[in-house]
Amino acid sequence: MKIGIVCYPTFGGSGVVATELGKALATVGHQVHFITYSQPSRLDFFNENIFYHEVIIPSYPLFQYAPYESALSSAMVNVVKYYKLDVLHVHYAIPHASSAYLAKQILRSQGIHIPVITTLHGTDITLVGKDKSYEPVITFSINESDGVTAVSEYLKKETYQHFAITKDIEVIPNFIDLERFQRQQKDHFKMAICPNGEKLVVHTSNFRKVKRIDDVVLMFDQLRHLVPSKLLLVGDGPERNRIENLCRELDLMTCVRFLGKLDAIEEVLSVADLFVMPSESESFGLAALEALACEVPIITSNAGGLPELNLPGITGFMSNVGDVEDMVKNAAFVLQDDNLPRFKANALARAKEFDLKNILPFYENFYQKVVDESKLMCAI
Repeated sequence: MKIGIVCYPTFGGSGVVATELGKALATVGHQVHFITYSQPSRLDFFNENIFYHEVIIPSYPLFQYAPYESALSSAMVNVVKYYKLDVLHVHYAIPHASSAYLAKQILRSQGIHIPVITTLHGTDITLVGKDKSYEPVITFSINESDGVTAVSEYLKKETYQHFAITKDIEVIPNFIDLERFQRQQKDHFKMAICPNGEKLVVHTSNFRKVKRIDDVVLMFDQLRHLVPSKLLLVGDGPERNRIENLCRELDLMTCVRFLGKLDAIEEVLSVADLFVMPSESESFGLAALEALACEVPIITSNAGGLPELNLPGITGFMSNVGDVEDMVKNAAFVLQDDNLPRFKANALARAKEFDLKNILPFYENFYQKVVDESKLMCAI
């Protein structure tokens, strides 16, 4: 099958999922065409079945803002037409689903029928989508898609609750590549950070307010007095400067390190003892799944789709959003030497349930179903 994938080429969850999905589809023989404004951050290997098409955004003095949606639609039209794609799979509703609808109508006027699948990832529904200025476009674009998927039952329910959606939404959970995300022998790295045998706590995110990184820092400030430990904060974003100032105010800079954006996050997770995700909203929690795959138990909030991933008392624990005291208690319990090996083993076992090899067939079957239904509609 020839598949077009449209995504944000960033470190964010939707871009990562789209890129890893495309790479996996190419590995099993599908021809995959990425259509976006720059090469996706994880599109880091060569495969004869992978093609990258850059969306060129012309700059004209007339426009205050570059018309990316129009350029994207034109790029989709050209790729579909010249490479004879079977399906377009767009990740994130804004602006990809609406741009795909326009491309579909242009192609239809030329006698070409292309089915469009839209995957909802989270903030396109829970944050951006609730903005009244975007809601009509999102609702229309989802309803006009030939197939719709969501990464969790939570996100599916949120979509139906906040939008007048008439389409069926198929839940296909996020996945993990266990060949990449696995615990590696990085003892030298651990010794450099924790020379006195301290436990290592890790948080990764895009440093936005919704991630509640304050809670990570405040939890760690108490935890270090109960369990000798160090904290690594991985990522970058608008909250970073404020969090660095908070660490200085709490006199934590000798035991907290900011690593910025990292491609090889699995190397950091390989030396971690605990992963913390206290977000006030998570559609799934991909970063937490990456931690589980590297045998790292997780302390999370009970927000959004996290209860579909984190099994309390087995893979870690969940707390109410903002309940730092409960997070401290749970983290100290997990990090006890008698408990940690069990939680680490459970973490890997849980991650295996989301192995890419298990999830990929769901996407392949969904593609085929949508393509077949589209052909049937065209024949009527």
